[in-house]
Amino acid sequence: MTVSGTFDAKPPKAGANAPGLAAARAGAQRLLDFLVSIWIFTGGLVLFEPSPYELTFLAVLPMAFIAGIGLYRSTLGLLWIMIGFTPFALIAVFQVRFTPIPNALVFALVTVFLMLTSYFVANYVAESSLGRMRLIMNAYTAAAVFCAVIGTLAYLGLIPGAELFLRYDRAKATFNDPNVYGPFLVLPAMFALQRVLLGNGRRAFWGAVIYMILFVGVFVSFSRAAWGHFAISSMIVLVLCFWLEATARDKVRIMIMSLLGAGMLVIALAGLLSIPSVAELFEVRASGQNYDSGETGRFGRQGYAFELALDNPLGIGPHEFRNLRIIEEPHNVYVSVLHVYGWGGGLMYYLLVILTLWKGIAALTRPSPYRLLMIPLVATYTMLVGESAIIDSDHWRHYFLIVGLIWGVASAIGNAPPRRIERESALI
Repeated sequence: MTVSGTFDAKPPKAGANAPGLAAARAGAQRLLDFLVSIWIFTGGLVLFEPSPYELTFLAVLPMAFIAGIGLYRSTLGLLWIMIGFTPFALIAVFQVRFTPIPNALVFALVTVFLMLTSYFVANYVAESSLGRMRLIMNAYTAAAVFCAVIGTLAYLGLIPGAELFLRYDRAKATFNDPNVYGPFLVLPAMFALQRVLLGNGRRAFWGAVIYMILFVGVFVSFSRAAWGHFAISSMIVLVLCFWLEATARDKVRIMIMSLLGAGMLVIALAGLLSIPSVAELFEVRASGQNYDSGETGRFGRQGYAFELALDNPLGIGPHEFRNLRIIEEPHNVYVSVLHVYGWGGGLMYYLLVILTLWKGIAALTRPSPYRLLMIPLVATYTMLVGESAIIDSDHWRHYFLIVGLIWGVASAIGNAPPRRIERESALI
């Protein structure tokens, strides 16, 4: 177990004593990076469980051992949370009355698996933060742009088989649900926005292009939570860049870019709303929904679910709530984890959320050129935490990816000695 991380670690050079071993490990590290890129990209292909994301990770994990990836004390909290969570989740599996135990077991194991991916990502990024964050975000951005283009074209009816990528007349692209597809696009959009605010030339231009593509992609999901997530995360990135990273010249530029960007977003939104079907659905989604109110509405379900959780300290297991008095899930992860995984599992999940927020915010208080890596992560994760109060996010692949990225970057910022680098090289 090693203590510190580096930001620009390179494959070890072949030494005189074991050149073959060093060369093999260097090759394994290159192959690991390639597999991680594929794995991250498959995070945008979630139509069933287990998804390609899970299957490709089965190739990533053994290669990580072969490549000799380091394990860091500063990420150990993630491992202990996963270890503490697992027995409670498994006990809850055997409390089910309506759901087949194999189905409940798969659900619980997927959650444990996603926690494991957070631990892997944290150590992977801590070992070489700048290079590996760039690799991960390039793959993530490619997946997000692909999904946004597919979702937008399908919504506009411009591709064959468009109905395969829609649900309830809303874009879902290669996801099961528009409410997952929309939030998936936010993190790469926040990195793109940061490039627009602080980058120069071609980097800022392509950042603006990506941001606009993802903005439209989120809009056609017609997810109110995703709309709010995108807007508020954008404001957080703008404020943090202005406050923490901008020079006096940058601040003037950011104010001008903000006005121009807001104008372009208004024009893009007006263009979309000029399409009658888009305007009609927007009006429906922007207004209050019947399923939010009443005893069986979203908030009524959450109250009943909380009472149920208090009466069952061992939990009732996955998929059980929908078989009881109300046929829909409560759509509040902080309530759901209590009755799905028991009080113990819920406590471990709360601990994961609290420690991740603390890690991210604490890292922002440390002056470091690598703080640029953390700003979009914190801006996105903060809103994911809030969004989880109105939707079940405990199986969102990108949620656990962001958790791992925050822990990995925080580990590197906290352990590596500060040194000057060009800001442009830290803008991903």
